[in-house]
Amino acid sequence: MNNAQNVLIVEDEATLLETLEYNLSRQGYEVCTAADGPTALEVARRERPDLIVLDVMLPGLDGFEVCRVLRQEMNVPILMLTARAEEVDKIVGLEVGADDYMTKPFSMRELIARIKALLRRVRMTREDVAAEAGAPETEEDQLELGDLTIDLARHEVVRGGEPLKLKPKEYELLTFLVRNRGIVLSRDVILERVWGWDYGGGSRTVDVHIRWLREKVEPDPANPRRIITVRGVGYRMEE
Repeated sequence: MNNAQNVLIVEDEATLLETLEYNLSRQGYEVCTAADGPTALEVARRERPDLIVLDVMLPGLDGFEVCRVLRQEMNVPILMLTARAEEVDKIVGLEVGADDYMTKPFSMRELIARIKALLRRVRMTREDVAAEAGAPETEEDQLELGDLTIDLARHEVVRGGEPLKLKPKEYELLTFLVRNRGIVLSRDVILERVWGWDYGGGSRTVDVHIRWLREKVEPDPANPRRIITVRGVGYRMEE
């Protein structure tokens, strides 16, 4: 039985695509490829890859739009590549659902390390969920905060009786905040505990995900009363 993980590479530069395919295959990954946006969507839906390496500048549909569409359909980790270094590109990539971001030119060794880190975090999350699902009923099967209920076994969040549709990282972030309610948490601490010490992105990632969470758990996201900003430090989840 073949247990190799499947990586989809989406890149329109033929030489780079070939190089990425060669190096990832040598690392033991099964590799599928696409050279434009529409084909990327088609291959992702057919192959259901374990991870996607996605270039921003693509013919047909750009990488941001491909990421936006895929994020609505599946929870696959997405690592975006761009030839531009502007901060706005990184922010947009994170806002449409990318999990990590690299600027060209990049080290192949670093890219492979990032891929391994993303896949490792996905595996650990799934193992945690499986362990929680098979564990006997305890107080930690659920976390509650006001009208929010986090079902750890089902990996679900309910607010006021209505289920919330959270992305995997939003769920992990909310769970971490609720477990540490009342405590001021710096962006660096949140980044390390939720994304992992080897995550290559910056603390702006935390701010983006906090904003997404507020839109889902705050009665008035513009005036948050649950996830409070502690200026110059980080965030605190109110009781």
